[in-house]
Amino acid sequence: MIPSSLQTLFWDTDLDTFTPEAHPDYTILRVLELGDDTAVRWLRDTFSESEIRRVLQTEGRLSEKSATFWALIYGLPASEIAALNGGSQS
Repeated sequence: MIPSSLQTLFWDTDLDTFTPEAHPDYTILRVLELGDDTAVRWLRDTFSESEIRRVLQTEGRLSEKSATFWALIYGLPASEIAALNGGSQS
């Protein structure tokens, strides 16, 4: 369940049927790209650090600015961030 304070981040999603745990990559990317401090706290309470790091390393759908910021926060080299290296990585 998405908290009411974060529902504007998911304007294009049917929140009556959406469950973040069923769509972790989408949820994590949306919050990393558009979320504020409250959203990031919720994200960290909902998903493990390893899951967030995995999304950063494998999903290339973050802006360069966001990808660079989160790489610094999570101590990941730019070479390991999919969005900074042409997209999805395995």
